[in-house]
Amino acid sequence: MHLLLPRASISSLLFSRNLHLALPPSLLRRKALCLAMSTAADTSPRAHSLALPTQPGEPVQIVAAPGVSDSQFRNAIESSLFKQWLKNLQCETGVLANGAATLRQVLIQGVDMFGNSIGFLKFKADIFDKETGKKVPGIVFARGPAVAVLVLLDSGGVTYAVLTEQVRVPVGRCILELPAGMLDDDKGDFVGTAVREVEEETGIQLNLEDMVDLTAFLDSSTGNRIFPSPGGCDEDISIFLYRGTVDEEKIKQLQGKETGLRDHGELIKVRVVPYEKLWRSTADAKVLMAIALYEMAKKDGLLPPL
Repeated sequence: MHLLLPRASISSLLFSRNLHLALPPSLLRRKALCLAMSTAADTSPRAHSLALPTQPGEPVQIVAAPGVSDSQFRNAIESSLFKQWLKNLQCETGVLANGAATLRQVLIQGVDMFGNSIGFLKFKADIFDKETGKKVPGIVFARGPAVAVLVLLDSGGVTYAVLTEQVRVPVGRCILELPAGMLDDDKGDFVGTAVREVEEETGIQLNLEDMVDLTAFLDSSTGNRIFPSPGGCDEDISIFLYRGTVDEEKIKQLQGKETGLRDHGELIKVRVVPYEKLWRSTADAKVLMAIALYEMAKKDGLLPPL
């Protein structure tokens, strides 16, 4: 005799009221218990309470979203990215500084590790305006500080800018950009990181003393950093300038040169563009910001002599 069953998983059939299989009751109880424990482990939130000096008596609840492991949650709340964000909230110009707003909860939604440290952190902050009682938009993609370098090379009476062409999956395109990169540690070595990024991405070796920090010319109230997308990302960028003179053969060698850390997935080609055409050559915000800073600093006589 053959019993024809509807399409369903065996696990669902075990708990059907209309089908009785010859399984020991102890096995059925054990399966039900394991399922319940698994469900509870997957959905139970991990929480941490945090007291902020700017809002005494109003502790902040830090909660892990489903899918965020215990280790990821711990790494997130102990990371420099998260601690710096909290510090920014409470600084002199911070959102919580004057007591007009309050932070009630932070939901840790995603953690991407770069080796032993956090590369990207995604969370949602519940910040409320005390006067209106309304929640302030607070979805945060945290990736921390970065640097970019405007490399200008004079050759044969023409000034060239050195760019990199990279595959950028988030926008689905190849983009011409300034040599740039994230800070690898918490030491704040901006100029050192800038020099290393230029060498890794273009092969050009620069001297630290030849670097000019263009963002240092901004008013101190800005923090001397640029925020490309403050509505969703905490990234702040320091933009440096390097000026040098090379022969025409060097320009030819750079054009189309393949570089990058291949073991890190970097597939980079160097592109050399006449500076006068640079502002129309790319949609990279770092390039356009660097041009603005460079031109205004030059106009105001702030640049050191070559």
